Amino acid sequence: MSFVTHLECSVTGKTYEAGKPRNLSQDGAPLLVRYDLDRARREWKRDSVAQGPASMWRYAAMLPVRDPGNIISLGEGWTPLIRTERLGARLGLTSLWVKDEGVNPTQSFKARGQAAAISMCVEFGVRKVAIPSAGNAGGAMAAYAAAAGLEAHVFMPQDVPNANYLECMAAGAKVTLVDGLISDCGRLVAERKAAEGWFEVSTLKEPYRIEGKKTMGYEVAEQFGWDLPDVIFYPCGGGVGLIGMWKAFEEMEQLGWITPGKRPKMICVQTVGCMPIVKAYQEGKDRSEFFENAHTVAAGLRVPKALGDFLVLRAVRESGGTCVAVTDEEMMDAAIELGQDEGMFVAPEGGACVAALRKLIASGFLNRDERIVIYNTGAGTKYLEAYAARFPRYIATEMDKLGGLITPR
Repeated sequence: MSFVTHLECSVTGKTYEAGKPRNLSQDGAPLLVRYDLDRARREWKRDSVAQGPASMWRYAAMLPVRDPGNIISLGEGWTPLIRTERLGARLGLTSLWVKDEGVNPTQSFKARGQAAAISMCVEFGVRKVAIPSAGNAGGAMAAYAAAAGLEAHVFMPQDVPNANYLECMAAGAKVTLVDGLISDCGRLVAERKAAEGWFEVSTLKEPYRIEGKKTMGYEVAEQFGWDLPDVIFYPCGGGVGLIGMWKAFEEMEQLGWITPGKRPKMICVQTVGCMPIVKAYQEGKDRSEFFENAHTVAAGLRVPKALGDFLVLRAVRESGGTCVAVTDEEMMDAAIELGQDEGMFVAPEGGACVAALRKLIASGFLNRDERIVIYNTGAGTKYLEAYAARFPRYIATEMDKLGGLITPR
């Protein structure tokens, strides 16, 4: 059962039929999936959600797949919400939580978006898909395309973490490494897709990845007994997760599932080496500009220009939140701190949120008694190169042991 009705241009509000594959609107803007929320409110009861699967598909009525037989799932979603006792105490907070998306299939939140997008490709009869990716989105797309029997093409920067490249190759995707950034990868996909017959599943260039990612918002509401947290920290490259959660909160308000007007402050986190959205926020702009010479060890945050930047900025401002940038050093220190305090091996992006939290506590922006949720978007195992730079490896030989010495590898 799905209550989907149509697609809507995120800029003009113009509507489009939902029953066929589409990328952007005629105005070049992201398309958003809309639902018959009045009917859903009558027919889909909040208490019935718990009877669904322990995956994001427990919210299938608010997802776009009309035929359940077309769902491609590897068990994505319903990730743990963990209270961080030691880190929270260290920061003087009474209620600090981590939503750990690193335990998803393919070890990142990207599994949610690709599960929805590839399921819709199956529903529409699409046979070939293509994506530019800084890492995790490509790996997730490759995995779900393999599960669906689709041909997958992934374009990645040549310095992408090795884990992401190998993941795509192991899933049978055709991988092209590009000397450049994700923006350069996107240009190549755009240039070739028509001739190659590819359906593009780039960030916000199709309507359905956002739908999978919005389930993070439904989940955090359900896991807190339908009482939303006060603050959400989210690492923003393309920012689709933040956009999706804000959409989920709007839907839940209209469904009557959560208290109207009580949404979290949304905190957009980027790095100093790539902070287009933070810069736009600081300058009071509605859209960002291309961020030149983008660099950061957090591959998922190295997005110099996000297509949906205006949607991120809108959600941040409507929520009373803010945008924060941290350095790579602050980010990695915080990721390690989270591991040492809580035993969680997180992506640098998760560490960025901890570092941003520390800044906002110091500035007085946040109340220490607020319920705060940090989204860790991936597993640390995807970023071994970043961690290896912080932990030089030493090998002790028998002779070294006798002499009390160790030798760097």
